[in-house]
Amino acid sequence: MQSPSMQNNRAAKIVYCHCAFAQVIPADVKQGVLERLVASGVDFDGVPDLCEMSARRDPALARLAQSPGVRIAACYPRAVQGLFTAAGSPLPKVGAEIVNMRTATAADAFALLTQPDGVETAEGEK
Repeated sequence: MQSPSMQNNRAAKIVYCHCAFAQVIPADVKQGVLERLVASGVDFDGVPDLCEMSARRDPALARLAQSPGVRIAACYPRAVQGLFTAAGSPLPKVGAEIVNMRTATAADAFALLTQPDGVETAEGEK
């Protein structure tokens, strides 16, 4: 069993949305974030499209929403919150962090996903 301090230092679960269908995230940002995640060796879950998953009410969204400290690289935080809510699996009000790849550079998005202290909560507009 890990000590409480070691449990608190555990890396957040990272989810990367490739936005395959709506294609609203700049291609260079999507590709840059994905390349950096792969090259870094950090664990992450890549999903083709959160919008499509929400429309299908994919059970994977419930598992992601229940992941403590989940960090999601996708779109506007309010949109991502809405996708999870529409699928019947709302993200927690505290602890879920969303990095907005529509407005961030690839380098900034990657840094926000992997920094130890996290980013703004899902209500923030990062």
